[in-house]
Amino acid sequence: MSATQPSFIPLPPQADRVLKLLAWPAAIWIAYELTWYQQFKLTGNEGSVYLFTILSDWLGTPGGEKPFRLFVAILEIFCAVFVLIPRTRMIGAALSLGTMSGAIFFHTISPLGIDPYGDGGTLFKEAVFTWFMALFVLFAHRAEAVALLGWLRSRFLPAAA
Repeated sequence: MSATQPSFIPLPPQADRVLKLLAWPAAIWIAYELTWYQQFKLTGNEGSVYLFTILSDWLGTPGGEKPFRLFVAILEIFCAVFVLIPRTRMIGAALSLGTMSGAIFFHTISPLGIDPYGDGGTLFKEAVFTWFMALFVLFAHRAEAVALLGWLRSRFLPAAA
């Protein structure tokens, strides 16, 4: 693949424009969803403390609930802000995808479970939906994402001899 050719199959300009327009509601959803749960994480809500206590104990760091909870809260705030700014949207979507991957992972393999509150797994379902929205935003902005990855690779990985 030459340096001038993209490493993906481009869509027609009209389809690409529609995808980028549809990425706005997806980005707004991500920001809303991540911001909504900050009121619970940052205030030490009983339910949030309960979830992060289970996780920190399971990870072998008893008493590490508060730093873990606050770290996730701060990360989610960065995701919510970055995904709304067009110039940083890919970074916000990538961070959101990673954060939601962590949430999905811990809900499925830890004692936390998919339905820790007995409400039909609302938290888990929202994490999965937000994961798909982040994936969609990355797909809609794939040209920028590929360019950013190329720049990062050239900047941080040594050139092959």
